[in-house]
Amino acid sequence: MVETSARLLRLLSLLQAHREWSGAELADRLGVTSRTVRRDIDRLRGLGYPVHSTTGTAGGYQLGAGAELPPLLLDDEEAVAVAVGLRNAASGSVQGIEESSVRALAKLEQVLPHRLSRRVSALNAYTVPMTRAHRGPAVEASTITELAHACRDHQQLRFAYESHEGAATRRSVEPHRLVSTYRRWYLVGWDVDRADWRTFRVDRIALTPPHGPRFTPRTPPAEDLAAWVSEGVSVRAYAEHATVLLRVPMESAAEVVSLSAGTLEAVDEHSCLLRIGAPTLDVLVAYVLMLGFDFEVREPQALFAQVEALRDRLGRAMGGS
Repeated sequence: MVETSARLLRLLSLLQAHREWSGAELADRLGVTSRTVRRDIDRLRGLGYPVHSTTGTAGGYQLGAGAELPPLLLDDEEAVAVAVGLRNAASGSVQGIEESSVRALAKLEQVLPHRLSRRVSALNAYTVPMTRAHRGPAVEASTITELAHACRDHQQLRFAYESHEGAATRRSVEPHRLVSTYRRWYLVGWDVDRADWRTFRVDRIALTPPHGPRFTPRTPPAEDLAAWVSEGVSVRAYAEHATVLLRVPMESAAEVVSLSAGTLEAVDEHSCLLRIGAPTLDVLVAYVLMLGFDFEVREPQALFAQVEALRDRLGRAMGGS
């Protein structure tokens, strides 16, 4: 009986780790016959695990979604990652999941082996999050869930939206993807009335169901949507744009330049291009100077004059010293 239970757990672990297994592959992994695999699959189904099977040469077994949540198996690294993630979620940027995160974390920590609970405790004790002072506006978990479902089901959305300037507008949008940073959530979608792809900050969205009809998905505006959103919120959203060469490796620049502040492109192992936007050229120059890296202006031409004027102003500030 103990051997059978251990084998069932091993079988469940295999099904959770792989998209699909053939009966022969599972039998080989478990060291049993195909008939035993079929019996064990039936036992898992009896325990509530929805194991789907297909016949034929390309057939096999696949773990699907069921009506109820069955127990999950996690390896050591997965268990630590989930525990740390739940603790962060308890004070994260998604409003409404703090309490459920704490409850889930309590259940997980109760059954964690001592060796793993020590690792989680060490991470929590010696990590100081900067979430309270610097995190962005919180969003409702229900809003995130509803947007995700609309993206999945290709269902047009209707919502009220507050622009960057504070203007209230009504939008009809074909949602495509949600993009998140450590501070904010963004929705990428096709704005029906404006006939263009747009990025919407989720904390400025007020959903107004019922939503619209289903739609046929369009080709997205870029393969890398995270980079596309980053450029939109850090460059295209501003009146002034610039490109400067930073004389520092891209990895070093990325430690200072956030995704919402600018986009980076490696030139070689010693330098990278920074594309940024700002309300004015004065603000733009001040930001680049505060990065603390040597840089070279590439464009626009007006930025050269702005840097020269700042150089002369700094020279005058030195006086006769």
